[in-house]
This record gives sequence, structure tokens and C-alpha cells, in this order.
Amino acid sequence: MDNKLTILQEKMAQAVVGGGEERIAKQHKKGKLTARERLKFLLDEGSFEEIGAFVTHRSYDFGMENQRFYGDGVVTGYGTISGRLVYVFAQDFTVFGGSLSETHAEKICKIMDLAMKNGAPVIGLNDSGGARIQEGVVSLGGYADIFYRNTLASGVIPQISAVMGPCAGGAVYSPAITDFTLMVENTSYMFVTGPNVVKTVTNEEVTAEELGGASAHSVKSGVTHFTAANDLECIEQIKKLLSYIPQNCEDDAPMLPYEMGDETRAELLDIIPENANTPYDMREVIAGVTDKESFFEVHKDYAENIVVGFARIAGRSVGIVANQPYYLAGVLDVNSSKKGARFVRFCDCFNIPLLVLVDVPGFLPGTDQEWNAIITNGAKLLYAFSEATVPRVTVITRKAYGGAYDVMNSKHIGADMNYAWPSAEIAVMGAKGAAEIIFRRDIKAADDPTAKLAEKEAEYAEKFAHPYRAARRGFVDEIINPKDTRTKLIKAFKMLENKVDKLPKKKHGNLPL
Repeated sequence: MDNKLTILQEKMAQAVVGGGEERIAKQHKKGKLTARERLKFLLDEGSFEEIGAFVTHRSYDFGMENQRFYGDGVVTGYGTISGRLVYVFAQDFTVFGGSLSETHAEKICKIMDLAMKNGAPVIGLNDSGGARIQEGVVSLGGYADIFYRNTLASGVIPQISAVMGPCAGGAVYSPAITDFTLMVENTSYMFVTGPNVVKTVTNEEVTAEELGGASAHSVKSGVTHFTAANDLECIEQIKKLLSYIPQNCEDDAPMLPYEMGDETRAELLDIIPENANTPYDMREVIAGVTDKESFFEVHKDYAENIVVGFARIAGRSVGIVANQPYYLAGVLDVNSSKKGARFVRFCDCFNIPLLVLVDVPGFLPGTDQEWNAIITNGAKLLYAFSEATVPRVTVITRKAYGGAYDVMNSKHIGADMNYAWPSAEIAVMGAKGAAEIIFRRDIKAADDPTAKLAEKEAEYAEKFAHPYRAARRGFVDEIINPKDTRTKLIKAFKMLENKVDKLPKKKHGNLPL
């Protein structure tokens, strides 16, 4: 028996070193941790249980029979983060560049199947050169097996993808299907076709970083939700993200202990400028209504005219969607609509209540927006809110104009509670624009058109540029003092915690993709 145990220990030692010390040193030289090091920092100490450590590939072509490594380029298993069960896989770039083979894919699929059966999140740490070319279509089939499971798991368990190295070709579609994607600056990239192919086909000169680096995907494409300076920061972001979300679609997000005190926030009184056209930072409102330093922003650098993220209100996890007057006056456009819709749908999948803060002058006009389908993209946000059955609370801080008023979680599309500050303006459009249309003949005929416009603008504002007309119709449940907003939200979400709402029976809706 001692001899057999010695053999086991030797084989386990071989599995632990992956592609060998020399390749590990190269990984470190690039500023990257190894697969096992990443899992060590991600999971609670001593909690990792590995599955499939001795798996090897089955290929005999191109001399592959002489190159076999235990684990076959991916470390898989389960463990805990803050005591909560998670399933993990970490691709090992020191073994065949982390390339995906038939057995590599089977290991990932096995832990995804276990995650589905046991209702726990899946975290993938991606660092791979792509499909293993020596295996041909078998490796492509392995990717498809993973994609299929990603799709089945969507909305059932949270799926998080950290891209911590290369992720190219078909490999990018697994992170794209998952709920959140994280990237590491300067060491990770994602693209369907690399710089060499791009140059051949389009004659564009572009580096891997410019084409698909963390900056490109966090700012321009919106493919990634979070970026980190290094592997350790990325891992800490994963841990923080998990703290706001439940284990599965039938669970509730963790609720932290909270002792009620004086919940009034006088600083909220000074945020809205006297001039309705002066910008302000909606993050100040978020800070004033949520638990201290609890806001965790998602998609921070993409479509900055809308702010989304997680926070806590009296210890309760909530998802926040807020127009951002500081950028483009908070107008809705193609990218902000997509960003908001995706976040709303995630929160609805996993029973996370929604708080919507509204200051929106409408949809962005122009040929660029129309030709890039602002109609169907704006409809995505409308659809997402309308479909959501979680508790939904809206606070209108200032402007709520036109169709954007409807879209931003209005009472008409199923919001549970709608509050407005006295500074709210709920109308088809701003007073000046409305006056120019309604009274254009009077203004044109006046001896002093400028004075006449000012007079009619004031007349329209008195009728519509306030929240009281909407409140009279019940479209707003209560007009509140800004300093009392946090108190109102705590009570509203407490009141709604047992909400039950179901959609009509159907296979699924036809979201305007």
C-alpha cells in the first residue's frame, strides 16, 4: 500500500506543476498567476476539491501521444467563497497554451452539470490559446458542448467569466453567454479574429490590445463588465460581485445585518441644481439613498449616460438603474438602452429588487442613432422592465420626458412604487420645446417673439413641468422630500419583499434582439 500511495503522490505532484516550472516562470514573467494560484486566492482556504486531476487527452495525431499532461490544461472542481458553494474551472496556459481539447471540454462540462444540479454559481477563469488544432473538429465540438450548457444554465445559476489571458475565436462565445465578464488590463484580450486576420481581410493595422484588450471592451464594445489592473484585483472583484447575488434563481441574495437609525439624508436636498439644464452626478443620489460605500458599479466605463450596479439598502441587495445627467444629459441611446436592459434582466433572473432613479430628457436624436436601431434597442430596455417580476421602485429626481418616461420603469409598465421629488418634471417634452410647437403662430405673430416665447414657456411649465399632474392621476404614488428618500425606499422594499407576480403562460417572449 505504501508503494501505491507513493505513486499517487508522485502523479499528484506532476499534475500540480502543469506544464513544468519553466512554463510557470514564463507565466509569472508576463505578470500572470498560474491556474492553481488563481484558485488559491479565489476560494476559501482549504475548501478546494479538485475533480479530474488525472485526466489526459486522447489524441494520437501529430506526435501528441508523446505529450501528455495530467489535467489536460484545465483545473476543475468546487469550493467555497465566504462559505458559499461555487464551481470553478481555471485554464492552465502552461499546458498546451491552455488550448481546449475533447477531454478539457468534458472536465468543464462536468462541473457545469454539477453546478446546475446543486444550484450554485459557476466561475470560469479563462486563459487559453483556443481550440487545440491537433484534435480538429473534436475540439470544436467541445466548445459547442460548453456553449450549450452555458445557455441551459442561463437564468438558473449565476455564471461569471474572468478573462485572464487570451480568449480568441470560438472561445469568446462562452463568456458572451455568461452573466458577467471580467478582464485584466494588458494581459487579457478577446476577439473573434486576431490582428493578423484583420490585416489580411481589411488591411487594418491593429494590435491585440487595441482590437480586443480590456480597455477596448470596457469602453467601446461593452463586452466586459469589469476591468482589473492585475489577476489579484480581478479575483477580488469576483468575490465582491458574488456577495450581492444569490446562489440560484430560487434563492435570495445574501442580506447583511442592519440596525435602523436616523435614515434621513439632508445632503440629498442640495444635489439638484436650480437651473434645470445644469448637470449633476447621479452617483451622489445613489450614495445618499444606499448603505455607506455599498454601491458596486457594473459596466462603469461603457455608455456612461446610464449608471447600473449593485448596492444595499438596509442590508438588502438591490440592483440600481439610473440616468446620469452628467453625461449627455442622461439621454437614452443605443448603448445605454442595451446596458440597462441586460442588467435589468440579470436582476430579474435572480430575484434582486430594482431601484430606478430617473432624470431623462428623452431618446438621443440623429441619423446615427436611427440607423443603429435606437427603436429596437430602446425597446430592449422597455421590454426588460415590463417583463421583470421582482420588486420595482422608481424615484424621479428631475426630468422624465416623452417616451423615455414610459421606458424608465413607469407605473404604466408595472412599477410597484413610484416616487417623485418636488423638482420632478413629468411631461412630453421640456417647456421651451413644447411652447415653440404649440404656440408657434402666436410667437411668430408677436411684436416681441422672444418675450412671447418666454411667456408661453412659463405657461406650459406651470401646467406640466412638475410632478403634481402625474400624482393626481396616480402615475406617481407620492411626492416626497428628497431627504426622506432613503426612509421611503427601506419601507417600500420591506413591504415588497414577499411580492408574487407571474407572466402569462408562454414558452418564452420574443425580445427585440
